[in-house]
Amino acid sequence: MTGEAVVLDLQTAKLPSRALAIALDLLVEFAALFVSVLILSVALIDLDGAALAAVMLGLMVFFLVAVPVMVETLSHGRSLGKASLGLRVVRTDGGPVRFRHSLVRGLVGFIELIVVTGAPAVITSALNSEGRRLGDIFAGTVVVRERTPGAGGPVTPLPPVHPQLLHSMGRELVAMDLSAVPEPLWLAIRQLLGRMGQLDPSVTLRMSTGLAQDLSARIGHPVPPGLHPAAYLGAVLTERQRREWMRAHAQRQVPGPAPRPSAAPSAPMAPTTPVAPADERPHRVLGVPAAPAPHIPAQSAPAPAPVAPTAPPLDKPTPNTGFAPPS
Repeated sequence: MTGEAVVLDLQTAKLPSRALAIALDLLVEFAALFVSVLILSVALIDLDGAALAAVMLGLMVFFLVAVPVMVETLSHGRSLGKASLGLRVVRTDGGPVRFRHSLVRGLVGFIELIVVTGAPAVITSALNSEGRRLGDIFAGTVVVRERTPGAGGPVTPLPPVHPQLLHSMGRELVAMDLSAVPEPLWLAIRQLLGRMGQLDPSVTLRMSTGLAQDLSARIGHPVPPGLHPAAYLGAVLTERQRREWMRAHAQRQVPGPAPRPSAAPSAPMAPTTPVAPADERPHRVLGVPAAPAPHIPAQSAPAPAPVAPTAPPLDKPTPNTGFAPPS
């Protein structure tokens, strides 16, 4: 049970499967250690005995303590041996392990599995009800089974429903008021229906019964007798999705404001020259002639056609008055 009072259906791993997983991990670690020691003994042949012993001790700590801790931390509790047997290390509350959990398990495991040849681990795991060794007890972890026998088999289908029952329920779905159902309840229903293939049938029945009772109490329509609670949840959820789709479709189909009918086309009017306002027309003040009004060209009037230049008039002969101009 977690800190939020949620019961987790986890099957803990017992001594035989854990011992086999640890044996596989130690076999790989000792093989890597042997190859590394062999390569370094040839490459560092000039070193003295004390330096070579220090290097060998460092390699042993690296492969038997550091590597398991790093692998378990990065893989969230799945080493090579545990992954091959479908096991995982988790916290006692069901959460994933972190670096501090893996570090405590690695340090204690080096002592109880390698230094003391695994005797304390075997005794503790055999006596503990959850199969935990000393490293798990000090780190607050437990090894659980991710793959249980029959977990990958076919999903148990829901019991068949009579067609008359579905027809009568369909009429009730249209009249249901779903506005009182909160969004967290819809989310829980979707998650349950999406994970039905991963849950045990008894767990599915228990959880769907609780959610169906909560949903029926809010909408005022009890679960019809003879109908599986999961089928009831799926039908109501489908009706809600249908209503949301219809609402969204109606919003997309709302027409915009109709355009106003345009007036009948009138006969074309001749362009007119704009007339200046009354207060801008030229006028005389105290006998002073006003400035001529500015010429405002008509924008719509066509430009006048060019006029051909005319010949200047001939000068008339000057009459003879008897007066001669001075030379």
